[in-house]
Amino acid sequence: TITNANVIDLETGDIALKDLYLSEGKIQAILEAGAKSDFTADSTIDATGKYVLPGFWDNHIHLRGGDSLITNNKNFLKLFIANGITTVRDAGGDLTHSVMDWKQQIKEEKLIGPTIFTAGPKIDGPNSTWAGSLEAETDEDIVHALDSLEKLKVDFVKIYDSRISGENYLKSIEEAKKRGFTVSGHMPFTVTLDETVSAGMDGIEHLYYIMKGCASNEAEITEKLKKGEMGFWDAMPALMSAYSDNTAQTTFKTLIENDVFVVPTLHIGKTLSYLDEVDHSNDLYLKYMGKGIIKTYEGRIRSAMNASEEARKSRKELDTFFGHLAKSLNSAGVQLLAGSDSGAFNSYTYPGISLHGELQTMVQNGISPLDALRTSAYNGAKFLGQTDGYGSISEGKVSDLVILEGNPLENIKNTQNIYSVIKGTQVFSKEQLNNLLDEAIMP
Repeated sequence: TITNANVIDLETGDIALKDLYLSEGKIQAILEAGAKSDFTADSTIDATGKYVLPGFWDNHIHLRGGDSLITNNKNFLKLFIANGITTVRDAGGDLTHSVMDWKQQIKEEKLIGPTIFTAGPKIDGPNSTWAGSLEAETDEDIVHALDSLEKLKVDFVKIYDSRISGENYLKSIEEAKKRGFTVSGHMPFTVTLDETVSAGMDGIEHLYYIMKGCASNEAEITEKLKKGEMGFWDAMPALMSAYSDNTAQTTFKTLIENDVFVVPTLHIGKTLSYLDEVDHSNDLYLKYMGKGIIKTYEGRIRSAMNASEEARKSRKELDTFFGHLAKSLNSAGVQLLAGSDSGAFNSYTYPGISLHGELQTMVQNGISPLDALRTSAYNGAKFLGQTDGYGSISEGKVSDLVILEGNPLENIKNTQNIYSVIKGTQVFSKEQLNNLLDEAIMP
């Protein structure tokens, strides 16, 4: 039992004083605080003055980096729980066998970690950027890729844009939708946002692709990329300067009508945009990463340090622009998802703590704390069709909860002020959460 809790309703923003009865990993009953009940509790958490929310969801992480980093990735699982994150959406990697194994063990409560919804390997074109990607060059390849994802029993399909042709990209979305998959991904600049949405895309990862759909010159830029007259990064300033409020509002309407979710990943954007200015050598979370993960950070750091003055400047302008764009999307009513993009190769974007950074960055850009909180568990469950079990505090749902010592609606930083985390039948006190962090220190 959790008694005398300030339960936050993410739908309305209302806070009500309740007693929660949990059993067998489910919320059995929610009663007015102090109301008589027939339940007998074998343990009680007094939540007087505390706030209860559904456990946080990080809707964009990566478990990846090859076999030599399996231990490091498994170690991340503790960091998620220690940060109140009870569910993650793994947006493609190369450790599918291990991830499926962890997923099952976590489900059976044999391993401490968040519920994992995974895409397995990404779909991309030949010689793709990321190891383990399924390469689609022909119609047969697309069928073959989706067959193997179906066999793996992945939770959604992720499509990447490093090498795939526009035509195969749209075809991959259509074929995945025919099989009943939820589909999310990047978008090659050789297609338009409208084409992507029409093909059936459910979720757009990152804001580059939304920006493209809000630019009055989108068609012209798309043609230039098709002809090879322009590259991805060259297109950025051209698209940013052609942002049109008219075009944007039409695009937002299309996204809403087609129930498309957008994952802004603002925190990593900011982190990577300022790699040339910020010294991360004393970051608290470095000690949980291990040498292997820290080594993967070098690529992005090198390119940030070697970038021209102009490139650094435009990267930062883009970062600021994306903050405004996220606010505009939210104001228009487009459904956002909080995702950190944490994991190997994403320098200094740490599993666990980065989700709190994402929520704070949303609020810094003018999104209300309530709307920011919705982008985690509430929208995350909606996006993956998991609202029967997750996303809100109601009878019959899974008892994945986080108890905070301060009200996050008043100050979003209170999402980090964690008193206790409940994951199914497992209850972690503050002390146990601190122990998890101690155990997560890598040699």
